[in-house]
Amino acid sequence: MIERTTNSEITFAHPFVLSSLVVPLQAGTYRLVVDEELIEGVSFVAYRRVATHLEIPAISVEAGTRQFLQVSAEEIANALRNDADLAKGTC
Repeated sequence: MIERTTNSEITFAHPFVLSSLVVPLQAGTYRLVVDEELIEGVSFVAYRRVATHLEIPAISVEAGTRQFLQVSAEEIANALRNDADLAKGTC
């Protein structure tokens, strides 16, 4: 199976909460790591997401240890949407 990993950065202007954590995470820029595998047997190149991880703490925080927290793409999308709503003052 052919796999690929994509790294991107996402920024939160406000502290945010994820269901797998007890305490909110600080505002900041975080690295999001997405693992995908090639879907074989189709006539075009397509990948299926198999895992999404958020690297904590935020990139700007100097830390001796970093962790990868497995999250769902939907939960990250919702957290980013909530952050944008807070910035607009709609929450």
